[in-house]
Amino acid sequence: MTVIAKSDQCAALWQQVLARVEAHMQGLRAHPARTVVLVPYAQLMPWAQRYWALHHADGFAPRFETTRNWARQLAAFVPQGDDLAGDVARDTLTARTLLDRAGLAAQRDVLAVPLQEAAAQLAVAVAAIAPVQREAWGLQARSLMPEPDEGSTLRFEAVVARIALEWVLASRHATDVLFEPGVRQSVDALVVLQGFQVEPLAQALQVHWGDKALALALPPASMDAHARGPIALHAAQDAEDEAQRAAACVLAHVVAGRTPVALAANDRALTRRIGAHLTSCGVAVRDENGWTLSTTRAAAQLMSALKASAWNASADEGLDWLKHAPAIEPVALNTLERALRKAQVATWSGAAARDWSDKPALAACVAQVQDWREALRAPRPLAQWLQALRELLVGSGQWAALEEDPAGARVLTALRLQAGQEAELEGWASAGRRMALAEFTRWANEVLEAARYVPTQMGDAPVVVLPMPQLLARPFAALVLPGCDEKRLQPSPEPVGDWTQAQRQAWGLPTRESLELAQSAAWQHALQTPAVDVLWRTGDEGGEPLLASALVQALHLDGMATQGADDRSQRSVAAHPTERPLPDGSALPVVRLSSTAYSDLRHCPYRFFALRQLGLQEADELAAEVDKRDFGNWLHAVLQHFHEALLAHPTDDAATRVDSMDSAAQAVTLEQGLGEGDFLPFAAGWPQVRDGYLRWLAQHEQAGGHFRQAEVQTSQPLGALQLVGTIDRIDAVSSTGEPTPLVIDYKTENDTVTRKRIGAGAEDTQLAFYAALLSHDTLRAAYVNVGERGETQMHEQDEVVHLRDLLVEGIQHDFARIAAGAPMPALGEGAVCDYCAARGLCRKDFWND
Repeated sequence: MTVIAKSDQCAALWQQVLARVEAHMQGLRAHPARTVVLVPYAQLMPWAQRYWALHHADGFAPRFETTRNWARQLAAFVPQGDDLAGDVARDTLTARTLLDRAGLAAQRDVLAVPLQEAAAQLAVAVAAIAPVQREAWGLQARSLMPEPDEGSTLRFEAVVARIALEWVLASRHATDVLFEPGVRQSVDALVVLQGFQVEPLAQALQVHWGDKALALALPPASMDAHARGPIALHAAQDAEDEAQRAAACVLAHVVAGRTPVALAANDRALTRRIGAHLTSCGVAVRDENGWTLSTTRAAAQLMSALKASAWNASADEGLDWLKHAPAIEPVALNTLERALRKAQVATWSGAAARDWSDKPALAACVAQVQDWREALRAPRPLAQWLQALRELLVGSGQWAALEEDPAGARVLTALRLQAGQEAELEGWASAGRRMALAEFTRWANEVLEAARYVPTQMGDAPVVVLPMPQLLARPFAALVLPGCDEKRLQPSPEPVGDWTQAQRQAWGLPTRESLELAQSAAWQHALQTPAVDVLWRTGDEGGEPLLASALVQALHLDGMATQGADDRSQRSVAAHPTERPLPDGSALPVVRLSSTAYSDLRHCPYRFFALRQLGLQEADELAAEVDKRDFGNWLHAVLQHFHEALLAHPTDDAATRVDSMDSAAQAVTLEQGLGEGDFLPFAAGWPQVRDGYLRWLAQHEQAGGHFRQAEVQTSQPLGALQLVGTIDRIDAVSSTGEPTPLVIDYKTENDTVTRKRIGAGAEDTQLAFYAALLSHDTLRAAYVNVGERGETQMHEQDEVVHLRDLLVEGIQHDFARIAAGAPMPALGEGAVCDYCAARGLCRKDFWND
């Protein structure tokens, strides 16, 4: 009883209400055991019982129920046929069956969810009509339905509304038992406690009971609406700042002994963030409404198995699933992931098609996954799908982990995967239709989206998370109200559904006016909590500025609130900057050196140490969008195909060359598995690129240049090092005399950047390095910039032999110093740091200088 004593105002409210209940029973000479008191929501049932027992320690007590709980106590509802069951697992199948019967099979997947939602909205109104009166009510309701216009864009909306109405009218409802004559005879008195919004069914039962019924408002009109405690306002900068300040407010109330503290859930994402802060501080939190089951880790793991089994599943989706499958050895999975990323295999079917014969462990892993995926390929009825999914989860090792996890057990129950639950499907007429994997996956996702997960409740938790309207008639010592900005706390909420104002008024559905009154009443009642903190953010994640809710702004105008202090404790944290790393790479000798690796050394010794000597590499993306780098690789392959074909069958005919380049482009596109949609931005500019390159090629050939080789892999010893590389192209140039080798490297960058490379002289090592790979004393080297706008230009490095000699000398000097133990500092200079994979390792952002 300590909690009850903490709120004199709440105790006074219940004392008034229960005194009216007692007076009503005495006036009817009703026995308490034959009296039912309907409360607005289930969480009020134990509080009503406690307050009654506080003043009536002896004797019988009335039954405090909600309409649904009362109906459940009287008779178990067993849906039959096409009944609207109130269970998404069944109703989503029934909705699709009804659409098929209406000739809308082609639109079934699009309209099923709107149909189910419309039926659920209408069910509230129809359940409030006595079964004997529904036929007459249905005639009136149909008259308010517009006729579907075949040419209208709203045709499908009108059809869905009509099907939803007929579905709800033809269904039996779980609360129909409350209108049975025997129930009315067994109850001497009925009291309806009305919350902020009138429940249509409770109102209908009041009329049905006649003089035996009494309606009372919670809170009573006699309660002082201005009896408020201190209200503190807190404007936060963003979501994280708001979560921290809200958690600090809660902690301040707990420390001061103002418990229990109500934490209003205006924004579920924000509430979970606040809860995480409180849990990290050791404060117990009881969440009465929980959160959507689909957002739990268990649901994500199960859905990953279904998504990875789709025929077009990406390699990332397959790997994501396998990382949650204990049956797959982690070592084999890690090796497989590295192999897929190195080969840039984007789809799982591509992974299965690869030849893994040289890697038995990977071959066995891929074969096992393919067996699992094949088992889910054929269409089948729901019962067989559930059996197949159960076998998949057991085989992959996920089943045991899901059963042990409370959220996982809830997932298995919601999807009817637990042993014995398949018996439910026998009464589902709509469950016999065959579904493909995509439709079954959609069904499972809809079920998990509709279900909720409520963690194990902690009865003595000092913090209770609940929606703002459910603060009604409960003894909280303090309230923290986050999410009170103009977006999340609207004074006039938008009614759900597409029903017209006339339909809403005729059928008793919520209107904007009724929701506005309910929101205002809930807000005013919440502010009567002994201590209130109101929080909102002034900016959203996307940088969008936000104002406080109009309800909060009214508090400013009325002068009813004060500016709240920031309850977060300030700490002085001494700065401990990271020193620049100075590793010694002498114990990690490099045997093979490429142009790119040496460029890393020139740009930053630490980068070379991390990426080349330690061998640390970023994980490549598997399903990344096609970018400029992919276009460059594609263009290199196209030019190789074109020139090798031209070398085999020489021709000067311009049209033939155009056809040859187009053929090469199509062949490479197929080889690299580039989809037309992904590659479209680059494919659109291909004719300009092709024509510009052919114009340059003609000029190059007139100047004596002739193609000899492409993608030449070569190496050259240099002391203890082996210089290695792949040269894009080698030509022979002969105007007069002996032909001279011309090393060419393609570039698809801006032409200005290529010019800067040439102007950098010894600072640019690429052409000089390629020259060092060839044993020619006389050679030429150039960059050929293939412009996307149709301009191809060659930029030759005139002093490449001299630069080559300088480069060779520099390589020998640099690696001698490394072998001698010279430090390899992180330079942290220039644009190279902007995209460096080792930046997080060198900790550049935390250096002292």
